[in-house]
Amino acid sequence: MRICVIVEGCYPYVVGGVSSWVHNLIRSFPKQEFVILSIVVDRSWRGKFVYDLPDNVTEVHELYLEDSDWGKKKKRHKKRMDKKEYHALRSLLLNQQVEWETLFDLFQYENFSISDLLMGEDFLKAVTEYYNLSYSQIIFSDFLWTMRSIYLPLFLTLKMKLPKADLYHSLSTGYAGVLGSMAKHIHGGRLLVSEHGIYTREREEELIKSKWIQGIYKNIWIEQFRKMSQLAYTKGSLITSLYEHARELQIELDCPPEKTMVTPNGVSVRNFQRIPGKQEEDEGKINVGAVLRISPIKDVKTMIQAFGFAKEQEPALKLWIMGPWEEDKEYAQECFELVDAMNLQDVVFTGKINVKDYLGRMDMTLLTSISEGQPLSILESFAAGIPVIATDVGNCRGLILGDRDDYGSAGIITHIMNVEEITAAILKLAHNESMRHEMGSIGLQRVKTSYEAEQMRETYRNIYCDFASSMGLAWKDENTKQKQ
Repeated sequence: MRICVIVEGCYPYVVGGVSSWVHNLIRSFPKQEFVILSIVVDRSWRGKFVYDLPDNVTEVHELYLEDSDWGKKKKRHKKRMDKKEYHALRSLLLNQQVEWETLFDLFQYENFSISDLLMGEDFLKAVTEYYNLSYSQIIFSDFLWTMRSIYLPLFLTLKMKLPKADLYHSLSTGYAGVLGSMAKHIHGGRLLVSEHGIYTREREEELIKSKWIQGIYKNIWIEQFRKMSQLAYTKGSLITSLYEHARELQIELDCPPEKTMVTPNGVSVRNFQRIPGKQEEDEGKINVGAVLRISPIKDVKTMIQAFGFAKEQEPALKLWIMGPWEEDKEYAQECFELVDAMNLQDVVFTGKINVKDYLGRMDMTLLTSISEGQPLSILESFAAGIPVIATDVGNCRGLILGDRDDYGSAGIITHIMNVEEITAAILKLAHNESMRHEMGSIGLQRVKTSYEAEQMRETYRNIYCDFASSMGLAWKDENTKQKQ
């Protein structure tokens, strides 16, 4: 079976999180052929892989959402859409029941320039009608250019030439969900959607907090992401999520309940059982580890501030921020400058590392994100027997306090961006070694029971086998006999 994995903004360009999940999934099934379809911002990302691709990855295709060549190559054979095509375009812009199949055929089979479409009469006519119906109180020229900026990445997505596969596995809704839905329409096969975070809600949170777009235009962008997600929920054969509350959110967003399935993350506990422990340089130190990529969504600034206030009361504390900073160099520089401005000692930025080389040295780990799914960094800490302090986002509460067992607390939950609470949590664990050991043991027990990598692998083996069987295809790996 040929599987096309569709990812947005992660694998194979960014380490950690979803990227690690994808990499491990592909390596789990070495006898299956995988194709990667990766969505990135622009051509500056082209080919800049940070992973050595497994041997069973045969192709990598890239989609650029801000492509500088979008209007230069192709010319339309016809100047105007026919009635059916225009009606489909209108349904998309006016947020009616979108005629996606007509749009798929239009963009995949007609030879035209996206520039011509966005600057042409059909798009102008549909935008004008939408404006008169809903937004006539604002300046039309601003509205028109906003609509062009909203629809450019979607139209580039719809123009993407798709590799043929038996199963399309989209790791989110949004643009990845559009590609998966369109590929299913064009090539047949099935569509599996695995959400690690609820895409619509994450984009909504980002837009509400954003400064680059103001006022009523935020609502238009949010609606755009909602209808793309609705497409994936409608066309997907199976929609998975990492924990029960995420599944409930999918259903709230009109995903058919009968399509949903919870498939928790997993880590290999064995890989964290014999990792290096405390080093000579750690003597007298209480090490706080943060395994993350340095980016605004991880709220590293709040982490640094909370650590700084905690260190004033407990000088033995040392913060290890473990992960790359190249993804957002401007934000990373702001974090470095904050450490300098606070005159903080014992803050180490390691850059990209093998987490197993450092994690065993930590007394606790810290996650201050403003948005998460089911963080692998928490599961890895548990596998190493280390307690976790985390903000109450995604499934962090369920992992730390236990939503699948009654073992007890494996750490401390705080509110997002609450420096005082995070400071207090760091100090509480710093001053209570027996609590750290007890919580670390609970975390280890929890991950062994419910979040082992083999459990996750078996879940996806069964999903893939079921899809293969339903299509009359063969599935074979090192632990299963060939199925027809």
